[in-house]
Amino acid sequence: MPNERLNVIVTRRLPEVVETRMMELFDVSLRSDDTPMTREALADAMQRADVLVPTITDLIDASLLAQAGPKLKLIANFGAGVDNIDVQTARQRGVLVSNTPGVLTEDTADMTMALILAATRRIPEGLSIMQSGTWEGWAPTALLGGRVGGRRLGILGMGRIGQAVARRARAFGLQIHYHNRRRLRPEVEDELEATYWESLDQMVSRMDIISVNCPHTPSTFHLLNVRRLQLMKSSAVIVNTSRGEVIDENALTRMLRAGQLAGAGLDVYERGTDVNPRLRELKNVVLLPHMGSATVEGRCEMGEKVIINIKTFADGHRPPDLVVPSML
Repeated sequence: MPNERLNVIVTRRLPEVVETRMMELFDVSLRSDDTPMTREALADAMQRADVLVPTITDLIDASLLAQAGPKLKLIANFGAGVDNIDVQTARQRGVLVSNTPGVLTEDTADMTMALILAATRRIPEGLSIMQSGTWEGWAPTALLGGRVGGRRLGILGMGRIGQAVARRARAFGLQIHYHNRRRLRPEVEDELEATYWESLDQMVSRMDIISVNCPHTPSTFHLLNVRRLQLMKSSAVIVNTSRGEVIDENALTRMLRAGQLAGAGLDVYERGTDVNPRLRELKNVVLLPHMGSATVEGRCEMGEKVIINIKTFADGHRPPDLVVPSML
């Protein structure tokens, strides 16, 4: 639809520089507060908009898409993951879906390493002692963690982020292992000094640290279920900066409480903000509020991708980050 000024509705507050650029290019409706839209407000927005810019906090399922108006032609998701959107139904209704892949790779990999270090070196426990003012000085056996160098790191999902984690982990002296739907090219394996495991069961049973870096799809839901978690060594640590649904959170919680796993570092949760309260009680668990990609640079680059996707669509071309059902 070239030469038309699109009506774009944004569901959450975005970085100011992104909002300013959107106002220059489109007839845009922005949020005045940073709270998720209600389902009713989302339905109203989808009836009025040419383009909807949602985030992962907006569940756009088939029933909501059925209420979309005839103008809605593009859902330009502010985020790399699109498991919050029924892409198949959207395409059947003639609505394109785009996302923002690639820009959060380095930020998420940084946070993965931070969680690995925090969980293995007991950093939150030390921080708590200092903040409470109860530290009584250095002691030979106080807060003993584990050395990271020399440990086996098993990466579940060796896409962009998994490979970025591997590069960082090598610098810390970790041995790199991975399981993926497809084996990497030999030259990439050589560069990363990574060992491929065709069997996920065999990999998790031999690793000291597991890092979850795969997307949430029907095939990865509870990929780390109770059976696989029980294969892990009791001294092992698990870190998740990808999607909470990949791990059976209740089973993980039970095993951590029982001492069947040494620790965990989690930035995402199976039921979103509804975190298992028993996880909060554990000293061997590091919990973060989904901040793995939370950098100024990353959020602005996400916004730039959203704008490019909308502008390209407005010019009558296929958005560069178009999501098709076969990609999921």
